Order: sequence, then structure tokens, then C-alpha cells
Amino acid sequence: MADNNYPEIDIEACTGCGECVEVCPTEVFEIKDEKSNIVQPEECIECGACVDACPEECITLEGY
Repeated sequence: MADNNYPEIDIEACTGCGECVEVCPTEVFEIKDEKSNIVQPEECIECGACVDACPEECITLEGY
């Protein structure tokens, strides 16, 4: 389980494509105002799917 290690989004680089929303198994993300937003950071299981899926490489997860 996550140890307070949450993903971070470079909101300026985010295009709102929704790839992170689609691949996240725990629904950490949602699209709001045409950008990805982290709405449930405590649900992150640190799988890195969002990092891998982001075409803009704007999601970071420490240690991944």
C-alpha cells in the first residue's frame, strides 16, 4: 500500500487527454477544467500506470 507517495501532475504540460484516468486502477484521477486532477491521492497504490500512460510525460511518482 502507498506510503504517502502520491503522483504529481505538471498541470501546465497536461493536455487533458484522460489516459491517466483510463489506466488508473484506483480512480485517483479525473478530468476537470480540461486537465487531469488528482482527486483521491490516498487511493494511489504506486503502480506507475499513470506515469507510463501519459503521452506528455507530465505525471511523476517519486521512486518510480
